[in-house]
Order: sequence, then C-alpha cells, then structure tokens
Amino acid sequence: MLTLTHLETYAACGGDADGWTRRGGSPDMRYEHWLWRREMKTRPGILCALVLLLGACSSAYYGTMEKLGVHKRDIMVDRVMAARDAQTEAKEQFLTAMEQFRGVVAFQGGDLEGEYHKLDATLQESEARAAAVRERISAVEDVSGALFSEWEAELGQYSSDTLRQASQRKYDATKRKYTQLLAAMKRAEARLEPVLVPLRDQVLFMKHNLNARAIAGLSEEVVSVQANVDRLVREMESAITQADAFIAELQTE
Repeated sequence: MLTLTHLETYAACGGDADGWTRRGGSPDMRYEHWLWRREMKTRPGILCALVLLLGACSSAYYGTMEKLGVHKRDIMVDRVMAARDAQTEAKEQFLTAMEQFRGVVAFQGGDLEGEYHKLDATLQESEARAAAVRERISAVEDVSGALFSEWEAELGQYSSDTLRQASQRKYDATKRKYTQLLAAMKRAEARLEPVLVPLRDQVLFMKHNLNARAIAGLSEEVVSVQANVDRLVREMESAITQADAFIAELQTE
C-alpha cells in the first residue's frame, strides 16, 4: 500500500512527487521500481548503502519540513500519536481474533469451512495490524533520534549558562520520559509474535482438518492463546497510557 511516508521519502530523496501519478501505472509499482533502481546503483555494498540512504532521506525530509515550519518535535508528537493509535487498533483486532478463535473451537455445527475462512481473514488482518505497530514504533525511533541529537548539539551553542542549564534539564526530563515510553512500546511489540505464532499454527492446522473432532482437539490451546492475548492487551494499554501522557506534556510546553 502506498503511504504518505513513501511519498515523503520519494520526494525527499529526489523523486518527482508531482509526476508520481501523472505517468500512469501503479503507484506502488513505481515506488518499488524507484527503490530497486537506487538499490542496484549501490552494489556491491548494498546493505550499508541502503542504511546510509535511509538516513540521508530522513535528514532531507526533516530539513524540508523544518523550512515549512514543522519542527522535529511536532513530527515526533504526530508519530507518537500514530503509534498509539496503531496499538489501539491492534489491541481491538487481537481481541476480535481471540473471540473468533474461541468460537471456532466451540463449533457446534454449520458451515465449518466458512468459519475457517473468517478466522483466516482475521489472522491476516491481525498480521497487518502488528506490522503497522512495528512500523509506527520504528518511525518514532527515527525522529526521536534526530530530535535528541539536534537538541544535544544545540546545548553547546548557548552563551548564557542559565539558559543552557534550563535547556539541559528539559532535555534530560524529556529524554527520560521518552526512554520509558519507548520501553513500554517495545514490551508491547514483543508480545505480538507470542500471540501470532499459535494463531498461525491453528489456522494452518484447520486448513487440512476441517472436521468437528479435529477442531475440538484445539480446545486445549485456547487457554494459552488467551493468556498471551491478555498479556499483549495489558502491555499495549500501558504503552497507550504512557503515550497519552508524553503527548500531553510535549503539547503543553
């Protein structure tokens, strides 16, 4: 799926954003083709060059936004909001997946194949929500690194000791709270796979065992899957609460 982030990256790194859709063809394919062409030009040190390219593109994007009056702090707030919203959506999706899984295991008759396809579709949506959480957290890490690096460098530019010390205190407090927030987000992220792995297994098993006896045999898995979902929900709710507090503090400064 083509995203705003893709378009921003494309433009910041020299792509013709205005002509993106003008030349026809699939936007997704054009973006992938553009990435592939840049990648081919960097061989043989492709991995190292790709890392440098992404860093350069981020810097170019932040520089462009700065000229438009949108500072890194503003971008950070937006990305923390996006990460919070992605976790909220993922939490609801995993609760839905768990409810459907319990329903299938407790199957009492009817269209078993139809129930399997519903659960499979729910799993795919859960995978997508999990990927969105990871992507949003990564975006927060990217802008926070740029923000704190810039802030730290600027501390040495003060002539006034009083102002420098005040800025240092604010830097330390913000960095500490951000570190706590990121740790909470990472704990929630780490809980995604323990939920997805057994769900993948159950759906794969059901694919070739669509009969009531085989499905009933999955009942023992419900307790462990539910426990993993419960832990995921707790970690996500904690991260969401911390994100709200972090956003509120940045917005009141």
